[in-house]
Formats: sequence, structure tokens, C-alpha cells
Amino acid sequence: MVNFGYTMMCEQAGPTQLADDAVRAEQAGFDFAAVSDHYNPWLGEQGHSPFAWSVLGAAAYATHEIDLMTMVTCPTRRYHPAVVAQQAATIGVMSQGRFTLGLGAGENLNEHVVGAWPHRTQRHEMLAEAMEIIEPLLAGESVRHSGTFYDVPEARLWDVPTDGVPIVVAVSGPESLELADRADGVVVVQPDASLRRPGRPFYGQVALCYGLDESECRKRAVDQFRWFGLQWPVMAELPDPRAFDAAATFVTEDDVASAIPCGPDVDKHVEAVRRFVEAGCTHVALLQIGGEHQGDFIEWSRSELLPALHAAGA
Repeated sequence: MVNFGYTMMCEQAGPTQLADDAVRAEQAGFDFAAVSDHYNPWLGEQGHSPFAWSVLGAAAYATHEIDLMTMVTCPTRRYHPAVVAQQAATIGVMSQGRFTLGLGAGENLNEHVVGAWPHRTQRHEMLAEAMEIIEPLLAGESVRHSGTFYDVPEARLWDVPTDGVPIVVAVSGPESLELADRADGVVVVQPDASLRRPGRPFYGQVALCYGLDESECRKRAVDQFRWFGLQWPVMAELPDPRAFDAAATFVTEDDVASAIPCGPDVDKHVEAVRRFVEAGCTHVALLQIGGEHQGDFIEWSRSELLPALHAAGA
């Protein structure tokens, strides 16, 4: 059976609302809640970007059953890997074992705030080395590491959940897929069955724009998500929201609506999710566009969307 998640998108809501929405998502019947970990929003119109780990701490304390995860954290520039391990272990303890650490190679948008953005090849090498530090720390081991990118003279985590913290890695192609071979699962943004690793959790994320007025939803989607079709090689390199705005200048409302279901028709939204399920995803996070529309989306998910997804065999 597929697990359906709710996305706490930090780029479009403040920290208190995000934690409150996680509580509402649990009450609505979502299986997990995923949080984005950004320093900047993709576009200025989104208007937010609080510290994801503070949000996770609040959500872990305020919820009781829903699983939590990062989708995803970059452990190579903005955070040192040893600090990521401590953050993950703390949320794992606070949530009583409900936390999964999602890792990825990151984007210039968020990581350049602490220094130069490295080449893609080096980013993958950095992520691989970061995992060499994070994995044993989360297993409760003492770590001494002197590597190409990171030094850890000596580190140990003093608060670690009894069963550790699962690690899943975001992949987009063969290079990043090699990194995922050592992880507990895989995260994708496109329904690509070739990226699946049999026997391991396979996470996807679907952007939706629910509302009673389809025309208004289409306008909201293009206003806040017109960057969505830029493809990962572009998205990973652009430095700030102004660059994303410029790159998406010629994206039309029809372009966005063709990729993102908009409006109240539950069948449209089920079909968008179905593509990820048919690709083999075991977990699908649903991302509602528009921070001020989260309450309506969560209630609609409780009453219509989640029952429809289960009824459709997803």
C-alpha cells in the first residue's frame, strides 16, 4: 500500500503555520509530512523561507503518529555533515523514531549563501563523503574523519534514537543514483521507474493546486510555480529568486497547468498522483501551491482526495 504525505513547503508559509499544518495533516490522515529545507524561496512571490529544522522540532513535539522527513537537506555547504547528523538525531529522538533524513546534492539557490557553489561532479563527491560521516554518527559511533572536503577530529552524538535514523537520497540520473545505492531509499521529483531500487522506499512528490475556482488556481500556480518546468540542470545552478523569475519569463499559464492539476476536480489530482504510483513509488508527498490555501487543501484531502486515492487502488 502506498503512503501519502503532506508537504510543509517552507518557501510559502511561516514557521508557526507550517507546524500547525503538520498537526492538521496528521488529523486528516496523512501518513507522513515532508519539509523542504531552503534558505531562499524559488520566487519572491512565495515570500517565505524559515529554518526547516526548527519547524521539524515543533512538528515532532506537536504530533504523535505521523512520520516526518526532510525532502531534502543538502549536507555539503550550508551545513557541515556532523551538524546534519546531530540535527537528524535530535528530531529522531523528539519524534520517537518517526523521522527519516532525506539528503541531496543541493542547489545554488540555497547553498551559495556560505560560499562558492561547486561543480556538479564535486557536489556528488561531497555528498558521498558527507554520508561517510553522517551514517556512523547516526548509528551511535564515534567518528574521526580526515577527508578531501571535511575534517572531523572527533565526534559523537549523545542523543540518538534507539533504532537510528533512516536515510534516503534524492536522485535525478545515473550519477546521483550511485549515491543512493548505499542509502535506505530514494527520492525523485519525476515518476521515473528506472530510478527505483527494489525492496527500498521510493519517494516522490506531486505539486497540486486545489481550489474551487480552476481559473484562480491556474493563476496561482503560474504566479508561484512557473519555475517548475525548468528542469534540474538549470534549477541546481540559478543563484537567487530573481534568476528563477528571469528564467521563467516565457512560461505561460497553460505550460504550468499542463504539468500541475488545478481546480476542484479530484480525478485530475488522482491521475497526477497515479503516475508516481505506477512508477513504483511507495511514498508520495502532496504539495499544495499557495500558503494561505493549506487549511482548505488539508480538509479537502481528508474528505475527498485521500479516500479517492485509496479507492483508486493507489
